[in-house]
Amino acid sequence: QLQLVESGGGVVQPGGSLRLSCAASGLILDYASFGWFRQAPGKEREGVSCISNIDDGTFYEDPVKGRFTISRDKATNTVYLQMNSLKPEDTGVYYCAHWVCTVVSGRIYVPTENVIWGQGTEVTVSS
Repeated sequence: QLQLVESGGGVVQPGGSLRLSCAASGLILDYASFGWFRQAPGKEREGVSCISNIDDGTFYEDPVKGRFTISRDKATNTVYLQMNSLKPEDTGVYYCAHWVCTVVSGRIYVPTENVIWGQGTEVTVSS
């Protein structure tokens, strides 16, 4: 069984940066992906970015494109999300996930099965 543990959340001013980490331990599926979702208060969970275990290909949702960067350290099985130029609308709980990333109509499909979730780390962007 795979376990995902996120860290790196916090409170930051608009325009600031944070780096989230997701440490994976256990069985990793070589054909699957790692990625990040977020959930703002009162809103549904939405995709942010994913990275393929096969070829390190990446995908970003439009609201974060050019500001966020996803990467993976295969030696330590750690996935990172570097977040720059943060905006108040980036506020939410960020969840790491391991699943087969699927993009539908330009959006990351939020899985309801066959997915491993981390416990989440909270990000607050506020002045």
